[in-house]
Amino acid sequence: MTSVPVDEPTNTSMSQTESPIAIAPSAASRLRERLFQVLPDIVLPVITLLVVLLVWHLIATNLGGGIPGIGETWERGVELLSDPFHSNGPNDMGIFWQVLYSLGRVMAGFTLAALVGVPVGFLMGSSAIFRKGWAPLIQILRPVSPLAWLPIGLLLFRAVDPSAIFVIFITSIWPIILNTSAGVVAIPNDYRNVAAVLRLNRIEMVRHILLPATLPHVLTGMRLSLGIAWMVIVAAEMLTGGIGIGFFVWDEWNNLNVSSIIVAIIIIGVVGIILDLGMNMIQRRFDHSQR
Repeated sequence: MTSVPVDEPTNTSMSQTESPIAIAPSAASRLRERLFQVLPDIVLPVITLLVVLLVWHLIATNLGGGIPGIGETWERGVELLSDPFHSNGPNDMGIFWQVLYSLGRVMAGFTLAALVGVPVGFLMGSSAIFRKGWAPLIQILRPVSPLAWLPIGLLLFRAVDPSAIFVIFITSIWPIILNTSAGVVAIPNDYRNVAAVLRLNRIEMVRHILLPATLPHVLTGMRLSLGIAWMVIVAAEMLTGGIGIGFFVWDEWNNLNVSSIIVAIIIIGVVGIILDLGMNMIQRRFDHSQR
């Protein structure tokens, strides 16, 4: 009798368990991929910064004209930031207090612009008659330079702080109004039909329909307005005087301390980035809640 050969069983379970281990990426490869993703975000800004510093160095060493070098500006920056909280009267205050006074005026004018701009934007978006009546006036006033409003503010209030706040208010209100109005206009008609079916009154309509639907547009307008307000305050304080980062720049120019001006410009830019990042975080927080 001949025996029939029997195939030996293969260990399929072992081969199945080995393949995922073989193809699974190692920790080193994952780290390498992550570095390749992050590296451009680090290297490219560093290259740009080095190019700017090189151009600055060439201008300061070859062209002159009173432009301080990198080393001189660095020493002045260390001097200003080493004691930013000193206060020896209104004419001798640290850089921290200068920035803080400017931020106070910015927040006051920006808050007033938001309190007025959002309701006006809702009215313009909800009413075609109101929108047609106010749109031409807004288009005329919106391009006006902030400095053109400063004499009006000084004439009305006859004081530095209210005049600066007025200029911030009148120049930063337009993005809030226009973005809020655009958000209301963009609301789908289905939302309004649901409100009509539920017989929502005007307050309930704003609370449950208009405000949630237009919140991304409102926050975008507020983010733009805050950036405008921070730019405007520097120019306003340069002309009105008193305490503030804008007055500090003008005062250092009168004393021919150009290195202090460059340090102040860098501080103004850093504060502007912090304000924009703060508004961006608020935007992302509310956009996430709407999902």
